[in-house]
Amino acid sequence: MAEYSKEAIRKIEEKWRTEWAKRGTYKVSNDSSKPKYYVLDMFPYPSGAGLHVGHPLGYIATDIVSRYKRLKGFNVLHPMGFDSFGLPAEQYAIQTGQHPEKTTRVNIETYKRQLGQIGFCYDWSREVQTSDPSYYKWTQWIFMELFNSFYNKKSDKTEKIQTLIAELEKNGNKNIDAVCDDETPLITAEQWKVFNEQERENFLQKYRVAYRSETMVNWCPALGTVLSNDEVKDGVSERGGYAVERKEMWQWSMRISAYAERLLNGLDTIDWPEPIKEMQRNWIGKSTGCELSFAVEGSTSKIDVFTTRIDTIYGVTFMVLAPEHELVSQITTPGQKSEVEKYVEVAKNRSERERMTEVKRISGAFTGAYAINPFNGAKIPVWIADYVLAGYGTGAVMAVPSSDTRDYAFAKHFNLPIIDVLEGPTSDITKDNFDPKSGKTINSDFLNGLDWKDAIEKALQRVEHLGIGKRKVNYRMRDAIFGRQRYWGEPFPMYYENGIPKLVDLKDLPVTLPEINEYKPTETGEPPLGRAINWNYKGNPHELTTMPGWAGSSWYWFRYMDPKNDQEFASKEAISYWKDVDLYIGGSEHATGHLLYSRFWCKALKDLGYVDSEEPFKKLINQGHIQGISKFAYRITLTFSLSEKSINKKLPEIFVSKDLVDRSNQKKLSSEDRVKVYNIFDNELRKYNEVHGTDFTASFFRLDSFQSLNVDINLVNNDELDINGFRNWRPNFIDAIIVTNLENKFIVGSEVEKMSKSKHNVVNPDTIINDYGADTLRMYEMFLGPLEQSKPWNTQGIDGVFKFLRRFWNLFHDAAGNFIVTDAEPVKEELKVLHKTLKKIQADIENFSFNTSVSEFMICSNELSSMKCNKRAVLEPLVIALAPFAPHISEELWEKLGHSKTIFDASFPQHDEQYLVESSFTYPISINGKVRAQMSFALDMPKEDIEKVVMTSEIVQKWSEGKPPKKVIIVPGKIVNVVL
Repeated sequence: MAEYSKEAIRKIEEKWRTEWAKRGTYKVSNDSSKPKYYVLDMFPYPSGAGLHVGHPLGYIATDIVSRYKRLKGFNVLHPMGFDSFGLPAEQYAIQTGQHPEKTTRVNIETYKRQLGQIGFCYDWSREVQTSDPSYYKWTQWIFMELFNSFYNKKSDKTEKIQTLIAELEKNGNKNIDAVCDDETPLITAEQWKVFNEQERENFLQKYRVAYRSETMVNWCPALGTVLSNDEVKDGVSERGGYAVERKEMWQWSMRISAYAERLLNGLDTIDWPEPIKEMQRNWIGKSTGCELSFAVEGSTSKIDVFTTRIDTIYGVTFMVLAPEHELVSQITTPGQKSEVEKYVEVAKNRSERERMTEVKRISGAFTGAYAINPFNGAKIPVWIADYVLAGYGTGAVMAVPSSDTRDYAFAKHFNLPIIDVLEGPTSDITKDNFDPKSGKTINSDFLNGLDWKDAIEKALQRVEHLGIGKRKVNYRMRDAIFGRQRYWGEPFPMYYENGIPKLVDLKDLPVTLPEINEYKPTETGEPPLGRAINWNYKGNPHELTTMPGWAGSSWYWFRYMDPKNDQEFASKEAISYWKDVDLYIGGSEHATGHLLYSRFWCKALKDLGYVDSEEPFKKLINQGHIQGISKFAYRITLTFSLSEKSINKKLPEIFVSKDLVDRSNQKKLSSEDRVKVYNIFDNELRKYNEVHGTDFTASFFRLDSFQSLNVDINLVNNDELDINGFRNWRPNFIDAIIVTNLENKFIVGSEVEKMSKSKHNVVNPDTIINDYGADTLRMYEMFLGPLEQSKPWNTQGIDGVFKFLRRFWNLFHDAAGNFIVTDAEPVKEELKVLHKTLKKIQADIENFSFNTSVSEFMICSNELSSMKCNKRAVLEPLVIALAPFAPHISEELWEKLGHSKTIFDASFPQHDEQYLVESSFTYPISINGKVRAQMSFALDMPKEDIEKVVMTSEIVQKWSEGKPPKKVIIVPGKIVNVVL
């Protein structure tokens, strides 16, 4: 090939993608004497829009590491698959009637084509899709294992439910120390034995890791499904922005709360970004404190509260219950009933996320009831407020407004008393320097004078002595809802016999999705699966809900280890070899969803003896986003004069060039220019009237009342809008009035935003690959900046990367395209460039600093080009070093160098420090403090010899006029200073 042209690039890249597939270059074996390295991307949901240039950022990074580790002698597993169950495909099915499987299949084909073009080293023989029955068979199997398990506190692990049943048969549950529902009663073996089948199952449900219960959930009517807390933002669904309400429903759940302490401690054993760890710590929300009971005046009811600050008990001036608390209806007085019921109705439809985060919103209702402080007998009014959550702690708080900012705001709002219980320079809650753990205790009887730690311990001893409570560790994290009222998800391997939930036989897995006529809930409110005809198990009805979106992604890394195994989810041998993921790259938005659930399932599977690893992902990197540069046209609103002729006629859309708006706002548009602009507008309005038979007029033309409208970035070149393209972009813009600037151009605005289809700022990688090639795209995405940082997409620098690859190609070829690499011995300077580059590239890849690697390659090629280096001993190691970044050009050059096997069977070259040791130094020569010259000397040259050469040099002779110096200061390896 004569040159590194677009046509040449296309041929090279197509050639090697074909060759890699034909040779099975990236096929990975589980049987290897090499050390393993497992690299994984968070696998994508295959959306209809396909990939944009932001998506491959993390994929390119993992590809570089995978190829590098292979060159370093590792057996590398780098698979790819698709998280293919999801709401978008089902929403499309509801709208169009097209089966989600068909939509998903087409989308996956698009993704695979695009991923293939970029040249990733995936072993596609290991591909998994969560919606494939051969995959979700094992998701169903894991659910069955969790259904048949409980969490034994004594062994601190998941155990088979049969162990629990055996103990119930023998001793009841008096000796059982297991995680279970709070209201689980004590029973004897005799009671267990006389339970009927329904009663036994109801009792076991209180212990099972996967269980069914009536739960307060986030119900989204528009989507027809329950959403998890992390899928609800500001009271609406994260996907679609639909209203979400809170309601009680029978739901399958996962007892993730049993693993809270292990999930917390495990964070100290993994190399993850600290912000992600902190998000999980906060989500788990461990707190150590005291649970105690407050009697209710005139009632047998008691209010149980959990507090971490029992030392402030004397400062309690009111109690607050969650609106959903079971005692609310029991203790509310008749006079307060109406107000309380209204408040409960409003509060129940606010999401927990809203209620936790909206600290400035203060609301509540008085129940009319009073609790009794068990320490001093004081009467305490009982309120309800939505800042207290039913599912956290006991759903009730003892409010101490002098020590808690939210309690203080509530007390001030409702004019409730405030009792100070701390005294010290930072103990005043009204001051900015308030510290609730400072000062000494006051107004607190036997606790007076103690600091907070000592006061807590003494108060806890009093609680235990009085028998009104106990020490307790609490966690904010709730059990995870594990059901969706949707079609497109994993069916549960469950059926109901006489209302009792039972598992299907193992031999009948997978339970596959039945065909249905519509993909929305039935007219009677059942999930879509209720539409299936004759769908039953041995004459019994199936479970009609499906598993949530996170089910299939909570174990998928294990399936990649042994994806074709139809006897188990992965063989013991494969699991023992690959163990866990060494490097995982994906977005931080999954911190409290996928990343937490995956850790939970991994621990459960380890406990049950199926896997070896306690944690799934050793190292996690959250890649930043590649942001889009959105383009905006400015639409202005005018008041038109209407005649009878124009009434009921469509008003024209009016767009104005951005620079005119800017100049007007900055008062830089002269009166003369304003008249010119109005004339442009008036001329366009006349044309509109002629076409539409209207006579709109606007005597007043304002530029300060406008709306910005996202326009397709493909219609913009250097901020100038293609007006004809814009008119044809949308039907309602075909006859829009376009007010250009005085140069007859229409300028648009710009803003860096998330790259998304809705903002029309998506850049398709296909376009970049067509123009520059996949190797250029790969290196340019790395060149944009550090992997973890977000950065805007800007093609201004892409030419530089393309020119580097062409320059690198030209090191091997002459101007006529002839291959000119020689076996001549390299000189010292050439070897120095080589080994400096090798050292830097290896260090950068090990530290995931890919952007600086690209810079180093550019420097290297410039230096070698200036030396006209074409020597094999220099160029061949550089091709290997470049291969992880630009595999297509590297493979082509490797073949030209005479190799028949893939470059990825080579070994990554080691740098040699001897070529990096400097033997000489160029000294700045200062005369009376000013640098006048530079001179090179050997680093081991004696100072006396350096001084002789310097003093006899022409420049020093010129400035000294032959006179001897007062002093010559020589700092070896740094500077020479001659003082005259």
